[in-house]
Amino acid sequence: MASQKAQVVLFLDAKAVDSLQEGINFKRSPVNDKSYIIYKNRSSFKACKNQCKHQGGLFIKDIEDLDGRTVKCTKHNWKLNLLTMKYINPPDSFIQDELEVELLDDGGLQLVELNPPDPWMADPRECLVLKEGEVKVTYLTHACMELQLGERRFMFDPWLIGPAFARGWWLFHEPPADALDRLCAADLIYISHMHSDHLSYPTLRVLAERRPDAPIYVGDTSRPVFWYLEQSQVKLTNINVVPFGVWKNVDEHLRFMILMDGIHPELDTCIIIDYKGHMILNTVDCTRPNGGRLPKGVDLMMSDFAGGASGFPMTFYGGKYSDSWKAHFIKKERKRLLSYKAELVKTLEPRIFCPFAGYFVEAHPSDRYIRDTNIKNSAEDLNALINILRPDTVTWTPQPGSVLDLGLCLRDHTNREAIIFPPARTKMYKDSWDFHLYLDELSSAISSEIFRHKDWIQFYYTWAGFQNYNLVVRVIETDDSFEPMSNGWDYLVDFLDLSFPTKRPEREHSYLELKNRISVMRYVVLHGCLWDDLYIGFQNRISRDPDVYHHRFWNHFQTKLPVTRPEWDKFLKLKCGTGGPVISYECQ
Repeated sequence: MASQKAQVVLFLDAKAVDSLQEGINFKRSPVNDKSYIIYKNRSSFKACKNQCKHQGGLFIKDIEDLDGRTVKCTKHNWKLNLLTMKYINPPDSFIQDELEVELLDDGGLQLVELNPPDPWMADPRECLVLKEGEVKVTYLTHACMELQLGERRFMFDPWLIGPAFARGWWLFHEPPADALDRLCAADLIYISHMHSDHLSYPTLRVLAERRPDAPIYVGDTSRPVFWYLEQSQVKLTNINVVPFGVWKNVDEHLRFMILMDGIHPELDTCIIIDYKGHMILNTVDCTRPNGGRLPKGVDLMMSDFAGGASGFPMTFYGGKYSDSWKAHFIKKERKRLLSYKAELVKTLEPRIFCPFAGYFVEAHPSDRYIRDTNIKNSAEDLNALINILRPDTVTWTPQPGSVLDLGLCLRDHTNREAIIFPPARTKMYKDSWDFHLYLDELSSAISSEIFRHKDWIQFYYTWAGFQNYNLVVRVIETDDSFEPMSNGWDYLVDFLDLSFPTKRPEREHSYLELKNRISVMRYVVLHGCLWDDLYIGFQNRISRDPDVYHHRFWNHFQTKLPVTRPEWDKFLKLKCGTGGPVISYECQ
């Protein structure tokens, strides 16, 4: 079985995108001579094949449609609402398969199709009866679940100790006391993507010390999940990269398939587990898993729920970004995310649903403002909404150490043994996080020799490789309160020609001002880390003029930096005439 591929089926340049009319647009692709429909709603787009799901007829505009949203099939007059992608005549029949719409930095647009779209349909298996205790799902913390599947134990996304995103995220739930033992005994470990709340090097360091050959499985993302492994000095020896959309057979009863995210195929993945014909779907953090096409009626579905996993808008200042504006935006986004997740469950009709991968807290005292501002959805709120929209789905709000017996729950979810909760006195929430241990590691970068030489700025941004973009960025190193430091660097980078002016250029340009905590910024620079540690970790404050999002800039520094760190030894050799350890070297 060939791996799943993402194929561009239609490309429009900026001029063609500008010419799209509001509402319905029919376009034919010179690539395959097939027809597609693009629905424009203000500045957003939806798209699908011009093909009815009933018997494959072509759509035309519906002259009876007053809102400009409906097309009609020329074969049997079936009608499709392009805003919802639902067939309205006959009602409750099909949902049209959407294509991914990728907006390009130059103003162009392309439609992307996953092929095959439903790879889990390959080689279907008979659904066998599960015995009591045969399949158990144990929640540990955040996105970490342990699945007992017959004789095998499968672990998801083990973040069990330490912070994520430098020092911005900390565990909300206290993992069970034996969580690390469970990890080291796992038969399979799946890590969904490279974000540090899923790929936790502090956690994996323990695994490497106790069982370096533990089998770990990741998707074949364009940026390798373990791109940082060598520099981390975590000695893991059994990492397996799995093609997308292909069943990976473990034994006669157990197999799994990793799928890509339609919005972030270079980064996010999700997974389907098949044990004796029973499917468990874990969409993790995917924005649009598998382009929106997912198996219906799985036995157990798990997904994130909380929101608040971005620096926007909490870390922004100036202009409209008052506390009241932020509070209104966050409330609206929480409601939107809650509605989206509930509607997804309603559409996919899983028998059991569990919200997870959202239990983090901005615990450090210096991040109190973020903690108070960044209000997140609760799992209880999402499950309550699902109970209204999809009452046939059993909802499970997990607690650390709680266990779901899948076989029992499928037969009778009211059975007291179907979901076992931890004892009443079990510690649920963390109240200490070993801050100093991890912050001291970050702070060690501050005194690195490279930062005594101003040329580190040019060396670093040349290594980063981003330019030919009309954006000027001012970077200011600050203390924990985001106050500029007298001994910190304050500099401009003009990314149009990758120059470093002493003042902003006279030409018209976009401008970003980034106030970065000195320990995190210098650690990121020294080790060639991605800027997610700054942005998602709430370690900077951002002002922009004009107030627009620069996707090319952030996408590059969050996902496209070189996979090898800057050659600082070479830099020091050029500056001082000799090489030596980057941290301890002293120029005479």
